[in-house]
Amino acid sequence: MVVAAGRGERAGQAQNGPKQYRLIGGKPVIRHTLEVLAKSKRVGTIAVAVHPEDSSLFNQAREGLDGDIRAVHGGASRQESTRLALAALEEVKPDIVLIHDGVRPFIDEALIERVIEAVGEDSGALPALPVSDTLKRSGVNGIITGTVPRDGLFAAQTPQGFPFRPIYEAHQKAWQSGRSDFTDDAAIAEWAGISVRLVSGSPDNVKLTWAKDIALADQRLGPAMTELPDIRVGNGYDVHGFGPGGHVTLCGVQIPHGKTLMGHSDADVGLHALTDALLATCGAGDIGTHFPPSDPQWKGAKSRIFVEHAVNLLRARGGRIANADVTLICEAPRIGPYREAMLAELSDMLQISPERVSVKATTNEGLGFIGRAEGIAAIATATVAYPGSLGN
Repeated sequence: MVVAAGRGERAGQAQNGPKQYRLIGGKPVIRHTLEVLAKSKRVGTIAVAVHPEDSSLFNQAREGLDGDIRAVHGGASRQESTRLALAALEEVKPDIVLIHDGVRPFIDEALIERVIEAVGEDSGALPALPVSDTLKRSGVNGIITGTVPRDGLFAAQTPQGFPFRPIYEAHQKAWQSGRSDFTDDAAIAEWAGISVRLVSGSPDNVKLTWAKDIALADQRLGPAMTELPDIRVGNGYDVHGFGPGGHVTLCGVQIPHGKTLMGHSDADVGLHALTDALLATCGAGDIGTHFPPSDPQWKGAKSRIFVEHAVNLLRARGGRIANADVTLICEAPRIGPYREAMLAELSDMLQISPERVSVKATTNEGLGFIGRAEGIAAIATATVAYPGSLGN
């Protein structure tokens, strides 16, 4: 089911109605959302909660779409709209229900699959991304009263999946109890004693809240991106020398070796070079700018943190990673046996498909410090598409 009965005041007023009916890429936002859901082999009946005043807009937006798509008049709040849409699905008696925001048009089949597979007989599933920003608590007059530790904190997305009967009964119970303050369906599930499991969300699965969000989405889908795209390529290079130890970490994979790499964090030269390549695509400095080697908090840290930070920075600017390539230069250890594991790690960090990632290895033919097996170097290249055109 899709929740699309809001008025979207934060996105400002527009001639073509609330934000779910604004045009991006020449089609209403909700049309993009429904197209993905209607094409999914795992999705059956789609109940859409719409505002009574928007029936005509919705009918125009869904025109020509195949599948069982049912409009349901929503209520005064998101929570009430969801309850009414769930009630409309009761006659269908689905085993699992996905509850999705209509203004998240960049949902994809892989995310749908992950959520459905994680739903249990009595437990739900919530797609989410780790919180990367530093969080502050505000007091009187906007004065900061503390920093909130972000360990274990996640930003929730939709679709949120649940076994149908338990979540419907939880919504009914909340309504009968006079509770209307829940901000999402996972919160109602928690209140009702339904466990909810986190699954990996998608950085592309953004919620269009403000007018700027809609403009960026339109740029992403519009002709400016296809006719004259803003494609940027960044390069990175890193090197670390060997010291005493029993393993090296390369591209996120720990490899047994008679020595270890010395340096910043876990000294993963592949990920350090890749971080610099990603940062270069949006002019955000280099790894030392964001994670100074002199800062003791990064001693022994996993370099995955640095890559994910760079990914979040470029995503915040509307960037989409098209390709990442890492070349490792060393005499030993052998990289071949670990290549597939490295590709899986990089694909997960970058949130792109494995075929968009490459890891290669070469020797230095016995020349120089690498040829003398004194260390390992890495070269990385990242290709990222940004909204707008080359002229912006």
